[in-house]
Amino acid sequence: MGKDYYKILGISKNATSDQIKKAYRTLALKYHPDKNKSAEAETKFKEIAEAYEVLSDAKKRDLFDQFGEEGLRGPPCGGCPAGGSYEFHGDPRATFAQFFGTSSPFQAFFNFGGPSDADIFFDSDDRNFGPSIRLGGRGRQSQTLVKDDPVERDLLLSLSEVANGCVKRMKISRKVLRPDGSSEREDKLLTINVKPGWKAGTRIIFEKEGDQARGRIPGDIVFTVRDRPHSTFVRDGTDVRYKATVTLKQALTGAVVDVPTLNGGSLPVSFVNEIVKPQTQRRIAGRGLPFPKDPSRKGDLVVVFEILFPDSLKPIVKEVLRDVLP
Repeated sequence: MGKDYYKILGISKNATSDQIKKAYRTLALKYHPDKNKSAEAETKFKEIAEAYEVLSDAKKRDLFDQFGEEGLRGPPCGGCPAGGSYEFHGDPRATFAQFFGTSSPFQAFFNFGGPSDADIFFDSDDRNFGPSIRLGGRGRQSQTLVKDDPVERDLLLSLSEVANGCVKRMKISRKVLRPDGSSEREDKLLTINVKPGWKAGTRIIFEKEGDQARGRIPGDIVFTVRDRPHSTFVRDGTDVRYKATVTLKQALTGAVVDVPTLNGGSLPVSFVNEIVKPQTQRRIAGRGLPFPKDPSRKGDLVVVFEILFPDSLKPIVKEVLRDVLP
């Protein structure tokens, strides 16, 4: 039978986010190995960290609520959604450091004159994953943890990736705190499941994945979707625009042009019985990009005609045109 993360934190299955934070805060301080020297402390400390990481993440919590620990870890069980592959990283001090801003706060407290547990005060409705710490001893002072600024990066997507969706794995390099309080740089892959139709400007936020530093809350890593320039099409919301160049003769007498499509094929567009004027447009419904909120619907392929005028005309041609044109 798998682990019961709710039981580990001593909370009900309908616990709020604040109740989950409060439970972790209390138990992590109680069983931190730097303070608690009992035989079970190390194991409990790790279980508490794992339970918090799952239940504080909405997607992981939903998987756990539906399928239990098996649904989180994969390979997918019968009825589990594909891709269940969560594994606890095995470092409860790193979880503690992200929450409190330090992997071992007790040593810092002792350096200020050794306050008792009663001298450590936490706001019950704290919204910042971090405590307000009141240090004891002479010259009492308070310190509120501050979250670092987000790290902004662009996520360049081709029109094909926007049209079909894709998985992007972005490598980041960040500083992490080690159990002994030192820091080192590590590389990490962040997975982004790009949904069909994502617009330029869409922001994907990985909370607290920035550099870890003692006494601070790591900043978020934020990716902003940008369109990668395309050699054939220009994106216009859910529409894609294509410039078709036709000669003056074709514009006046009619023709059929082959227009490329996003899937690599082409469509014949006829204007045999009409005059094509500069910036004439033709819409081909449903050949554009998916709507982000309803991928079953698609925008249009907009063909914009550009007329190629000759550089010069022979005198006899000019005479003919004067006679035939109104």
